[in-house]
Amino acid sequence: MPVSLRLPETVKKRIAKLAKAQDLTPHGFMLEAIREKLEAEEARAAFHAEAQRRLARMRKAGTGIPADEVFEYLKRRAEGVAGRRPRPRKIA
Repeated sequence: MPVSLRLPETVKKRIAKLAKAQDLTPHGFMLEAIREKLEAEEARAAFHAEAQRRLARMRKAGTGIPADEVFEYLKRRAEGVAGRRPRPRKIA
């Protein structure tokens, strides 16, 4: 599938400069940039899909942990303070 991109001259120059600094061709640089963007967007989509699955599971079970309790627990852990993990309970 051939693809043609019309890039502004300023963008072409920026790509050429960065590609040269990385010992790449401008084409190789653009391919790598597209690959990186694809991977990031695929990871984002997978994250959102997992979040939706977990939210559905939480709603089905009818239990959860309030966000403020989770954040407080994580804050204490980051400060090196041991503590009990918050427990799930019935949600409205």
